[in-house]
Amino acid sequence: MKNMQTFIDPTRWYDRPLAAFVFFTRLPFWRLRQPPKECYKSVVEWWPLTGWLTGGLMAATLYFGSLYFPYVIAVLLAIVVRLLVTGALHEDGLADFFDGFGGGSGRERILAIMKDSHIGTYGVLGLIVYELLLAATLFSMTPTVAALTILAADPFAKMITAQLVMMMPYARREEDSKAKTVYRKMDWRAGLSLAVQGLLPMAVFLWLTGVEWQMVLFFPCLVMYFLYLLIWNKLRGYTGDCCGAVCLLVELTVCLVVCAQQPIINLQSSFFNL
Repeated sequence: MKNMQTFIDPTRWYDRPLAAFVFFTRLPFWRLRQPPKECYKSVVEWWPLTGWLTGGLMAATLYFGSLYFPYVIAVLLAIVVRLLVTGALHEDGLADFFDGFGGGSGRERILAIMKDSHIGTYGVLGLIVYELLLAATLFSMTPTVAALTILAADPFAKMITAQLVMMMPYARREEDSKAKTVYRKMDWRAGLSLAVQGLLPMAVFLWLTGVEWQMVLFFPCLVMYFLYLLIWNKLRGYTGDCCGAVCLLVELTVCLVVCAQQPIINLQSSFFNL
């Protein structure tokens, strides 16, 4: 019996998505089950699915908060909720990204700065500008449109950013990474699953709002491509900080594009009251 158990795969079908929720959030999913270490190499494949949760909590806080508080307070509460749920994981990457690429002149120097736990001037300024832009963009929308935008932008940005794993190698050795994990390359099944996770909320958003889909899809992809070129030219590979930074900047681009179309948005569903 012991010999038979040796050949049993300890990984269950839900371990890989569960590992993504454990890795990308600070909610106690690990209490349900601790996925095998190997599952953490594939967390990027389920990254947009975690965006359904983080985006959903942020959108719910914004929308329902606006019913009881001044709208600006609801927007700030929504941002705080996401910071708490994710442990500011991506914001930490954004700050390190700005510090590294702003203060480093060569590949090794940039990598060393990004790995440093201290935040520098570029990181502080980058975070301030990012959060101000995000808050101002959401505040300029109606609560309904802002909530729908968050629900669509979060998974979509994570789906787009996940392409970095396929487009370039990891810039460090696995043992030198902050998470001690290097993401694996995705096969076609993982890529299809990733696309469904990221595009389904976006498709629903486009149908409900009537926003021009060409604009919403084109500009975030363009931002991601230019950031990819910057990362490739400087590092010849990605890091976790790069992924976090690109994700937030792509998501912000989606919000900015929707904000620019705010005057012509016309919800097609009678269930939403603008």
